[in-house]
Amino acid sequence: MLNILLRGRSLLPMVRTSLMLTGLLFATALSGPLQTTTLADDTPVRVEVVKTAGGWQLLRGGKPYFIKGVGGDGPKQWLAQYGGNTFRTWGADRLATDLDDARKSGLTVIAGMWMGHKRQGFNYHNTEQVKAQFDTAQESVRRYHNDSALLVWSIGNEMETEEPAGDPAVWQAIEDIAAMIKKEDPNHPTMTVIAEVGGDKIPQINKYCPDIDIVGINSYGGGQSVGERYRTAGGTKPYVITEFGPPGQWETGQKPWGGVVEMTSTEKTDWYRRTYVGSVLGQKEFCFGSCAFAWGFKREATATWYGMFLPDGSKVAAVDTMSELWTGKPITNPCPRINSLKLADGDGRGETGAVVHVLLDASGANGEPIKVTWELQRDMFRYQVAAEGAAGSAGFPDAIANATDKSADVKLPASGGGYRLYAYVRTPHNGSAVANLCLFVNAPAAKPTATKAALP
Repeated sequence: MLNILLRGRSLLPMVRTSLMLTGLLFATALSGPLQTTTLADDTPVRVEVVKTAGGWQLLRGGKPYFIKGVGGDGPKQWLAQYGGNTFRTWGADRLATDLDDARKSGLTVIAGMWMGHKRQGFNYHNTEQVKAQFDTAQESVRRYHNDSALLVWSIGNEMETEEPAGDPAVWQAIEDIAAMIKKEDPNHPTMTVIAEVGGDKIPQINKYCPDIDIVGINSYGGGQSVGERYRTAGGTKPYVITEFGPPGQWETGQKPWGGVVEMTSTEKTDWYRRTYVGSVLGQKEFCFGSCAFAWGFKREATATWYGMFLPDGSKVAAVDTMSELWTGKPITNPCPRINSLKLADGDGRGETGAVVHVLLDASGANGEPIKVTWELQRDMFRYQVAAEGAAGSAGFPDAIANATDKSADVKLPASGGGYRLYAYVRTPHNGSAVANLCLFVNAPAAKPTATKAALP
């Protein structure tokens, strides 16, 4: 079984996550100055967390509200069309635009407030840093608390992962912001987001954060059991699974040379479903819903690990799966399937110039024709959380020969090191599937070519 208690993902405040759809770049900005233009609607809809005989209930406008959400900057109108009702942000720097987009599409927003991380130089024992963070959060609340699309205030994302166990400083900073929100905005609940539920996190939240109404939990490989584990850890507050999807790159196997093994987009759908059925639908007395990750195109670990769309805007099967779970109805034009992508022989290692033969078993739904494209990219071995994991271009088009919808030959490049061969399968109805194989060239890696910088 995967180690489900390893560290979770964490998005950095000064990094813009690449999310590209239909040729346009969408950026998830995670911190920075607040927008000067306010587009807020001044008719708030009251959202309440209510204790019931059987557990907890989230009410919006006096009616039960279940979060069918995502995280990411993909088109919001598509989210509504596929049955979603909410999207999550990590920071408030573009909250005016996010709220406006939500109102136009009939969605709600879990509004993130970024909190500092230790590795970025933030110190929760530094009173000036903590106060500046508090002031930024307060400005957001005062500016946007009356917007009708606002659902929940979400304080921080995995900021606890680098803090010493038992140190209450980070939890006190969260509580101070939560208490402020209670005074400034009586219409919207508070939430804080943590990575998994291990250690002393849950007891610390219970002890130091009485003004936190909801616990947000990011969980990947352990998503299907996180609800049970949360309650076993002492969780008493309602929760939302704020990030989930396939197992993270820290939870999967590696090749002998260190390349992480990625599931096909078809295989990943099982993990979305398991988490949703096991820890969302299966725990509805405690769980207010979830946010699947990532609604858009995102490069992390590899070019395709988390994105629910490809750069050209075509969806992968994770979108179909979430739509079926949200609506209870099957997709009219489902994505194609990849049953396997494998090497004809060997383990993916070879000398410069060697030809590797690969086999693809893929098919379109309902007999739809498929079109397969092949791309060879360098494996950057950048598997740390939120790191750019693959080159932004095809890289080595001349290396691919005899390509068909069932197989291809790959001539290993001259430069040594790791590579990934991607097989993209598309159908006429905006559906796609993707798989990749790790390859390795037994040769010295080429030294980077120095370029002369143009002086100003």
